[in-house]
Amino acid sequence: MQVVGYETGEGLYVESGGAVELVSADAGDDLAFGLGDRRCAGTVHEGDHIACDAADAPYCEDHSHVWVCARCTGTCLKDEMDCHEEHAMYLAAFAPDVLKVGVTRLWRLETRLREQGADRAAHVRTFPDGRVAREVEAELATRDGLVDRVRVPTKVDGLGRDVDATAWETVLDGFDPIERFAFDYGLDLDERPVAETMAAGTVRGWKGRVLVIDRGGSTYAVDARDLVGYELTEDVPARELQSSLGAFGR
Repeated sequence: MQVVGYETGEGLYVESGGAVELVSADAGDDLAFGLGDRRCAGTVHEGDHIACDAADAPYCEDHSHVWVCARCTGTCLKDEMDCHEEHAMYLAAFAPDVLKVGVTRLWRLETRLREQGADRAAHVRTFPDGRVAREVEAELATRDGLVDRVRVPTKVDGLGRDVDATAWETVLDGFDPIERFAFDYGLDLDERPVAETMAAGTVRGWKGRVLVIDRGGSTYAVDARDLVGYELTEDVPARELQSSLGAFGR
């Protein structure tokens, strides 16, 4: 079985015999997999998996795909512009004090914020198409205090921490928010989990693509993308893992 994808908040897509199924990783689920060899995850076409033997993971050059719109700054990179629908510009806060500006299709706004694992957010403007929205986003991203990308290690560093409310309200002062959001992912963390790559333990929950797992008295944060391409085995290793500080008091 090879991990060929993931669904934020739900589980891992696993290939077995050419078919793809979702292995549930919802809160309370127990995972009991070891990690074997890792290679390109290939591609999924009409529900069937097309394997690839390339050593590059999670994807080789032939199967890597970067959504061109994610690189757009207002000059369309496609042969023909096709983002002719309303787009929302949002500000998002990631604990404790990382503030992001972003753009998404209006109807996907809340879904997109949850996919990223935002703690707080505000819909600040609506645009008639993606081109105009990306132009304004690119300009705002040059301002002090705002970024247009937040890396997973930064998000993991903020787990179990609160948003700096003063910094958040300050960045919103220059806008008239259309709608505000505050997300609770139900993780109930007292401290930051240890970053690890594994697929064994009891699922505590998800925050964006970060899968939070309890195992051996410690809590771990797993970037689900780091699991893509691995073969899953039934042999769960008993190797020593870095423990959280709280584990020593139990």
